[in-house]
Amino acid sequence: MQAHNATGAYGDSIKTTVRLVLWTLAWVATLALARFGPDLLWDSQQSVASWTAVAANLVVGIGWIVAFARFLRGLDELQRKFLQDALEVTLGVGWVGGFAYVVADAAGLIAYDVNIALFPVLLGVVYSIAFVVGKIRYR
Repeated sequence: MQAHNATGAYGDSIKTTVRLVLWTLAWVATLALARFGPDLLWDSQQSVASWTAVAANLVVGIGWIVAFARFLRGLDELQRKFLQDALEVTLGVGWVGGFAYVVADAAGLIAYDVNIALFPVLLGVVYSIAFVVGKIRYR
């Protein structure tokens, strides 16, 4: 009976992971549609199409959030600890770094515009490093 429960839990873990991956891909696709659609697929003056794409991105984004929450609930305690620690560091870097940039820009200290798309890339790198460090630390 114990082996069946472990196998069932493993199967549930795979399902929640696959669902999270699918929601992530769907969110990225709707984000790309909202960003590049006005330039490539329809005239940028068609605000209804653009707002529809943004709304679709928001709806799919909510689905992604739900899938991520289910994914987190399906993790064991140690995996959840790795993720939580990495998310704590990422939130801190995003919060402190983001506001430091806003303040420096408002004070006229930033000589050039930084593309906002670099911010999520920075957060992704910070998250990845923090996750790896956490796994190494708990070995």
